Amino acid sequence: MNNILSTPKNLQVIYEDNHIIVVNKRSGDIVQGDKTGDTPLSEVVKEYIAIKYNKPGAVYLGVVHRLDRPTSGIVVFARTSKALPRLNKAFAERQTQKTYWALVRNPPPTESGTLRHFLKRNPKQNKSYAHKNEVPDSKEAILDYRIIKKLKTFYLLEIDLHTGRHHQIRAQLSAIGCAIKGDLKYGYDKSNEDGSISLLSRKLTLIHPVKKEEMTFVANVPEGDALWKAFTV
Repeated sequence: MNNILSTPKNLQVIYEDNHIIVVNKRSGDIVQGDKTGDTPLSEVVKEYIAIKYNKPGAVYLGVVHRLDRPTSGIVVFARTSKALPRLNKAFAERQTQKTYWALVRNPPPTESGTLRHFLKRNPKQNKSYAHKNEVPDSKEAILDYRIIKKLKTFYLLEIDLHTGRHHQIRAQLSAIGCAIKGDLKYGYDKSNEDGSISLLSRKLTLIHPVKKEEMTFVANVPEGDALWKAFTV
């Protein structure tokens, strides 16, 4: 995948205060460091904070959750040690509401519906397989979807997650014949030019870890992608 790393200059910050910072991750960025050695988004955000607030020394930043590398959209980081465990608990206990957008070429069988599968992860392939019935070492995966727009030969789906499984949306949509645009791993026939898949973490609602207020964040569609832009005009 072509990985054009974010910099503090072009980092898309959706919201920030003393305890959290919410950014719009670009496809290709990794949230946290891995074996590739590529600069992770967490380090980019640390640099942004250090420059903006003229912070000497190490900047504290806690990774709360992740998005797949080819996926774009909302990522929340904790800026304080008080916020991190509270956010971790909220995400682990499904106290957040996550809404995704996905572009698919084949429409689902109905305008809206609920998908329920049992996902089994293959670590060697870094892939999850969706089964209609429970199989050994599988985990239940549930999501709601609805078609919100059709344009030319593509459909825009809005997806609400009830569970948070590995590659859940990608695997479940593929299982019903609706592989996400650009997602070669899950059956789409052609990659996107930039190596992305057309899956966006569009909206996230959570309770602020310190203020205790409900907050909703919305991410813009990926810049420079004509199809995404056409769906939002």
